[in-house]
Amino acid sequence: MKVAIGGPLKVAFRPWVEGLENIPAEGPAILASNHLSFSDSFFLPTMLDRKVTFIAKAEYFTTPGVKGRLTAAFFKGVGQLPVDRSGARGAGEAAVRSGIEVLERGELFGIYPEGTRSPDGRLYRGKPGGLARVALATGAPVIPVAMIDTEKIQPPGKVVPKLMRPGIRIGKPLDFRRYQGMEHDRFVLRALTDEVMYEIMKLSGQEYVDVYATVAKRQIAEAAKADKEAEKSARAALAQAEKEQAEKEKDAARDV
Repeated sequence: MKVAIGGPLKVAFRPWVEGLENIPAEGPAILASNHLSFSDSFFLPTMLDRKVTFIAKAEYFTTPGVKGRLTAAFFKGVGQLPVDRSGARGAGEAAVRSGIEVLERGELFGIYPEGTRSPDGRLYRGKPGGLARVALATGAPVIPVAMIDTEKIQPPGKVVPKLMRPGIRIGKPLDFRRYQGMEHDRFVLRALTDEVMYEIMKLSGQEYVDVYATVAKRQIAEAAKADKEAEKSARAALAQAEKEQAEKEKDAARDV
């Protein structure tokens, strides 16, 4: 990945990085990042000497056919782990198990606390399940990371990226070992997650929205659907009005 993909990415986009000294040379650590673009999982590992393992939905690894095999090989090559979302607790439990396994091997585990890409470039509320539980189960430090301008390079739905310089800011490690043994306390999980999101906000300079990104996406989709239906109704009303006007003019001409 670092040779076949990382090299061309560095040459083409020339990403800048601040805070590389905050990444430990060895040992486990959690990289908790905001999520602006599909390309985030490539730019961040590209700029680090160490391997970073993220999680990805299992469908990327199980699609049949030549395209499916190539997709699976690609995601495996860039350090993605498949997560089966079909269980009773869905991707949450699978993400926790995968993260713990990666960290127990002394490696770097990457996670997006928002749970999905930001729909509008703002920073959304972090989900407390995955990040906090993995941190408390392993005692690994959490390193906040801010991706800068990656949403401008490859907005959602765009296949061909725009050539411009993205940035990465890496914060100082956060130690949450004081909370170990309290992974079942929802208030502790919430407090830990909020502290990490606050550090990400300071690094990224993003506007913070205290709702989940999944909720925001649903609201945006519903608003877009409502606007589309309103526009459709307005066109239908205009067409009906024009039809009635034409009939009135026709009747008036007949009377003359």
